[in-house]
Amino acid sequence: MSGMVTQVLPPQQDEMNADASPVRIGALVPLTEPGWVEAGHHLLAGLELGVREVNDAGGVRGGPLELVVRDTAADPQRAAAAVDELARLGVAAVVGEYHSVVARAAAARADSLGLPFLCSSAVIDALTEQPTERVARLAPPQSHGWRIYADFLLGAGHSRIAVAVQPSVYWASGTRILRDHLAARGGTVVELDTRELAPTDVCDALVEHRVTALLLLVGLPEPAASIVTSVRRDQRLTEVMIGAPAGQPEFAGWVASLGGEGAAVPFLRYLPERLSPLGVRVERALREQLAEAPSFVAFEGYDAVAVIADVLRSHGVDRADVAAAWPSVAVEGTRGRIQFSRTPGTDVWQWARPPVQVVDRDPAEPERFRVLHSG
Repeated sequence: MSGMVTQVLPPQQDEMNADASPVRIGALVPLTEPGWVEAGHHLLAGLELGVREVNDAGGVRGGPLELVVRDTAADPQRAAAAVDELARLGVAAVVGEYHSVVARAAAARADSLGLPFLCSSAVIDALTEQPTERVARLAPPQSHGWRIYADFLLGAGHSRIAVAVQPSVYWASGTRILRDHLAARGGTVVELDTRELAPTDVCDALVEHRVTALLLLVGLPEPAASIVTSVRRDQRLTEVMIGAPAGQPEFAGWVASLGGEGAAVPFLRYLPERLSPLGVRVERALREQLAEAPSFVAFEGYDAVAVIADVLRSHGVDRADVAAAWPSVAVEGTRGRIQFSRTPGTDVWQWARPPVQVVDRDPAEPERFRVLHSG
């Protein structure tokens, strides 16, 4: 299988034992289409920064930490094959992945091989089909974040909601979460299949169903950009709010595709209202590395390495020992203190309290984010 391998070594080799072998960790990242490439680059930037800092501080158990990167391209089969390859290469653990369906395939293969997997960014609740001790996750479960988003909608006066959807386990799960949470509070959700409806048809449906908010459960740039443009320019829909809970407006590509029409589209972001001193320092380093503001995905990558490095230092590089360490993790990350537990509805070790915000881009200054709601 083809892929990219990145080896990150310390700038000061004499800080480490020259005879110590590198400790390898695998990284799964979407770096080519149809994967969300922009998110993949941010995730990789966070992973690489984390490894550099670990090595600057002396590495792991006397040797350098080495990152072995594989591009998943949003393909579950490719991700599973990458996990096989990484296992053969002797990595102590695997980190990363952004797309939920891809992360599920990676988690299943890693579990079957006895390989610890720390999922940094995928949120789908059912990350594994059965309970496992080998898989842990930093991102909040989808049901938690999307319920917070639904509460934001209700608080803003939106109880008649439409969702523009594409076929996907992830989008279907999100629709179900929204419908169940809103229905229990008197709200309704109308589902609009973008395979059957052109953007102008979506506009007609919004008018017909008298909804006050449209949520985009679709890919970027298309059909998301065309739907936003059509709704924004339809005089019948000037009061309809557009939302994107999955976070598409977080990235610069959203602004590049939509300009000012992409502002005021609330989305979920997994950052605290105020970063810790560590978070501020990492934000500065990531901004320099990316040449743009880092997304929450970049922080997730950095935190994933911080957790893995702490586990490797304290428990060693044996895969079984790494997996056994998840419940004892207590690491200061960029977004808070990271500890794992078993939470209802998930079968993996879960960071129970990652921060969740609903944020949008300021129409007066699209490069600036406004925090609308915190959960």
